[in-house]
Amino acid sequence: MAEREEDEEEAWLQLRPVEPLPSQCCGSGCSPCVFDLYQRDLARWEAARASKDRSLLRGSTSQSCPSELNPETFMAFPISAVDRLSKDTYLVRFALPGNSQLGLRPGQHLILRGTVEDLEIQRAYTPISPANTEGYFEVLIKCYQTGLMSRCVKSWRVGDTAFWRGPFGSFCYKPNQYGELLMLAAGTGLAPMVPILQSITDNAEDETFVTLVGCFKTFEGIYLKAFLQEQARFWNVRTFFVLSQENSPEHLPWSYRDKTRFGRLGQDLVDELVGSCRRKPFALVCGSAEFTQDMARCLLSAGLAEDAYFLF
Repeated sequence: MAEREEDEEEAWLQLRPVEPLPSQCCGSGCSPCVFDLYQRDLARWEAARASKDRSLLRGSTSQSCPSELNPETFMAFPISAVDRLSKDTYLVRFALPGNSQLGLRPGQHLILRGTVEDLEIQRAYTPISPANTEGYFEVLIKCYQTGLMSRCVKSWRVGDTAFWRGPFGSFCYKPNQYGELLMLAAGTGLAPMVPILQSITDNAEDETFVTLVGCFKTFEGIYLKAFLQEQARFWNVRTFFVLSQENSPEHLPWSYRDKTRFGRLGQDLVDELVGSCRRKPFALVCGSAEFTQDMARCLLSAGLAEDAYFLF
């Protein structure tokens, strides 16, 4: 009898949800986070164990491949193209079944799952393709020398499969929601700005002004130049660039010289940009932790602390 009870107890312990590792949290404040899902499944397991009713576990979700994008479960997407934009940045295209759409709204992001040496990791990325793109979506990914997810991305080949869940993000842009958007982006922080910007210029009834500031190390390192040049031709869009490792406009194309500054984006330039906006702007910020902290201080001094959102 005692042996049977021990076997039953062991069976229940094998069904107990496994607590996520710290590496499995992307740190982006997603809801539900992997730890939220764990606590939910743990409570469900404890209730099932107390009542000795395994049917109560059937509501738990698995890390599998559902038929539609879901914040709680990962969906498999085949990789259809991998383009290396620079020595450390890739533009990756993921195929969608048929002519389906991803279903994200401008401003939302996804969570990517990767595995390195049996260690599961998760990171947040924002697709840069328009929300109404059919049959695929594209993601701009920067790789770091010591980054775990970077090792996964560098190993990707066409035909491989990647796993995503989402959408996430409490900021969802609505046409004419703001008089003007001041977009402050550093490096691949440009990514979440792209679908928002394109949704504005694709909509003839959206009269939102946009001032986009992209911060990069060098002119050669500016992402998506052709796209940004095309967007800057719209009547309601201005683009500026700040280059931290260059100090002269002489080698820049003429079309960039008047809208490029050198050094770092700081209080003086933020104040100048805010003052030049045609309407009181709402600021969107995305970049490294250091960049977002600097911009938070600058926007506070510029009187925009309540009119800003920090994207992932």
